[in-house]
Amino acid sequence: MDRIVEFLFEVGMLKRTPRSGWQFLGTGSESVAEHVYRTTMIAFVLARLDGTVDTEKVLRLALAHDLPEARTGDLNYVNQKYVTADEERAADDMARGLPFGEELRELMAEYREEASPEAVLVHDADQLEMLLELKEKLDSGCQAAGDWTPFLLRRLRTDTAKELAEKILAGDSASWWFDRDSEWWVRGGKG
Repeated sequence: MDRIVEFLFEVGMLKRTPRSGWQFLGTGSESVAEHVYRTTMIAFVLARLDGTVDTEKVLRLALAHDLPEARTGDLNYVNQKYVTADEERAADDMARGLPFGEELRELMAEYREEASPEAVLVHDADQLEMLLELKEKLDSGCQAAGDWTPFLLRRLRTDTAKELAEKILAGDSASWWFDRDSEWWVRGGKG
């Protein structure tokens, strides 16, 4: 049990590990844990839309996909020009001594190697999470976020993710809560 408790504390590091790429846009911040949560939800959606993949496996892959960053940190694309993280070693060290360690190692390796349709789908979910964040920044006036979009779109592999990306870019990130045609915004709940 002690090793499991250590692992759970280590997972908590992801809440305090920043996604480092946003510093280049000069706007916003996000932890790796925040990124993993929305990536997992996107992966669930993609799995349901796809209908041919193992949804439970997709969820496990999505939850595990950035676990090594608790040890390596998040290396953005500029960092990756100069620094190489040993994610395999980080994954091995993280999983060592856990009763489910081999499963974690296998999930992290499968994701890294894109060794299954489920892993490819989770890679797409990872990119779509970034696209949603970029769209939110664009809609808030950060025009530089648009410079990243064409490169991100080229990373998508599945037709479902490509279709969803088109809808994301054509949409309005506030549309889920802000109905511009509603009288609600005149007086709120004050009748």
